[in-house]
Amino acid sequence: MRAQGDQLSKITKLIEKGTIRPVVDKVLPFEKTNDALSYLESGRAKGKVVIKIK
Repeated sequence: MRAQGDQLSKITKLIEKGTIRPVVDKVLPFEKTNDALSYLESGRAKGKVVIKIK
């Protein structure tokens, strides 16, 4: 998949309407980025792993 404006716009609308919902497994602070990457590489993630910047 390549990020294309038209596709991203359609996906955004579906998310905003609640038609699709992303599955978030974990939210970690920026300082734990290495832990997040290790977790992803382990194959245990059941959804997206988010790095919180602020």
